[in-house]
Amino acid sequence: MLRFFKQYYPIRNIFFVIGEGLFIYASVLFATWILLNPESFTLGNLFSRKASLIAFVCMICLYFNDVYDLQITNSYFELGIRLFQALGASSIILAFVYFLFQEMIIGKGIFFVTIIFSMLLIIIWRFFYKFVLTSGMFDQKIILLGSGGLGERIVNEILKRRDCGYKVSSVIMESHNGNLSSYQGIPVIYKKKFEGLGQMAKEMDIKKIILDLKEKRGAFPTRELLNCRIAGIDILEGNSFYEMLTGKLIVGQINPGWLIFSDGFRKSFALRILKRVVDVVLSFFMLLLLVPVFFITAVLIKLDSKGTVFFSQERVGENKKTYMVHKFRSMAANAEEHSGPVWAEDNDSRVTSVGKFIRKWRIDEIPQLLNVLKGEMSFVGPRPEREFFIKQLEEIIPYYGQRFSVKPGITGWAQVSYGYGASVEDAVEKLNYDLFYIKNMSIFIDLMIILRTVKIVLFGKGAR
Repeated sequence: MLRFFKQYYPIRNIFFVIGEGLFIYASVLFATWILLNPESFTLGNLFSRKASLIAFVCMICLYFNDVYDLQITNSYFELGIRLFQALGASSIILAFVYFLFQEMIIGKGIFFVTIIFSMLLIIIWRFFYKFVLTSGMFDQKIILLGSGGLGERIVNEILKRRDCGYKVSSVIMESHNGNLSSYQGIPVIYKKKFEGLGQMAKEMDIKKIILDLKEKRGAFPTRELLNCRIAGIDILEGNSFYEMLTGKLIVGQINPGWLIFSDGFRKSFALRILKRVVDVVLSFFMLLLLVPVFFITAVLIKLDSKGTVFFSQERVGENKKTYMVHKFRSMAANAEEHSGPVWAEDNDSRVTSVGKFIRKWRIDEIPQLLNVLKGEMSFVGPRPEREFFIKQLEEIIPYYGQRFSVKPGITGWAQVSYGYGASVEDAVEKLNYDLFYIKNMSIFIDLMIILRTVKIVLFGKGAR
């Protein structure tokens, strides 16, 4: 397992992505070898740069078209469609690059042949990788110990994430709970005081034991777990394992002790300064770059409906300080005059015609760059919320107040991982992601979130 942006990924997944890049690179070389004179074919430095450029652009397009998301490309038909779209987008981008830098052109017909070979090799590579996943090859075998309720979530997540790199060999309980013999095909074993756990784990070639014990005091299998740890088996608390598996916490499962003693929540002075510098530089240059968008959007809003161009509303920021957030108005003027504060819904009748467009492409969020420049917000952080909803949610959701320990953001881990929320259940799920971000925040995670945000904006996903 490799730790990357505070989450763990199987090494085979890294090889999978690198392998596709190498296949695209090899397709360029093979296409060139076929179309040019094989006797005069040499791998010069310039040509290596040309092939690397094509491979890089193609992989970026594959990423932005979700080709690496195996839950989306779960059929060869869907894979073929997305491959065709991604490689088509690559040809457009490369055409623009070749127009600017003609010395990077690889030659007549080579790119077309490259596309054919790339699609063929990628599909073969995917078929092989799917066989590896189905067979469980290279999966780490784990045991779930106990029946505290979290184990069911962990099993569901592992079964849903085919490429997570884990296989639950068995669930071990101390006493019978409804005489359950298996769970989704995973055997359930009952052992009095978990006796013989170490020997059983050794025989099953277990790499990790995940604890999901309700009551630890007096019934904690210290000796058995100590024997397993000395034998080289990792022992992980269920919430810690769930965090690194999913990239979120579960506020309904974690207790204050786990938060107090767990790793993370480091907000060093250097991190804060660097984050602020990035915020100022990015917001300043984006405001300059988007000046034409400002004027065009303002004109369209005025032509479409009565009311002001900008919408300003009080929000709660870091340390619960209030500030005025600024957006382009996307709803009818005085939209909450009769209803009072309510969450936006799908196909909300209050949204104007222009409002639907600017919400879909996140144009309505652009004025928040002014809030970032002023230091009231950051580029990345929890979504800013209104005090009306905060008072309600703090009474219902544990740890909700912890999200105000950092500045709110234009985008965030919850926004790119879960999307828009319009209910208490959504607020709970988004807090699970927000707490993960606050616990593990770093500039590298911010950059990954910004990259995911670009992908969401380009495809207009998740807006209301």
